[in-house]
Amino acid sequence: MLKPFLLFSAVALFAIAPISTPIFAFGAAPQATPSTNPVKQTSAGMDRGKKLYAIDCALCHGDNGNGKSDLASSMNVTLSDWTDPKSLADKPDQELFNDIRKGKGDKMPPEDTSRAKDDDIWNIVHYIRAMSKGQPSPPAPAPPAPAPPAPTAVAPSGK
Repeated sequence: MLKPFLLFSAVALFAIAPISTPIFAFGAAPQATPSTNPVKQTSAGMDRGKKLYAIDCALCHGDNGNGKSDLASSMNVTLSDWTDPKSLADKPDQELFNDIRKGKGDKMPPEDTSRAKDDDIWNIVHYIRAMSKGQPSPPAPAPPAPAPPAPTAVAPSGK
């Protein structure tokens, strides 16, 4: 009689577990995770993102984000070309944030909170997104040349 009860209890527990609310230690409330970048893009934030990218990301992903670096080649990894707008078109900001914060696979290490706060990671996401927008644009048309000065009338001389 005890075995069927234990079996039923175990099955019920596993069936309910995925839909139950997680229990947090010490009464900590769950943190809401934004689906889009919650940090407003500013020039200071872009500068911060660029600086952190240069320190922590460029070695593998390339200075310009094209994914073609010596280290990536030596590790036999193919990285996305962030200079191509299509490479980021289907990646939400939250996915980029998670890849940076938590790492990706065994080749990309996570960005520890002691090195970069969440706002820093969001600024890196802004910076990465800007790489594909930074494609060279056609040169601006040259400003019109100033009109030549009007001819001046010369007074006839009395000779």
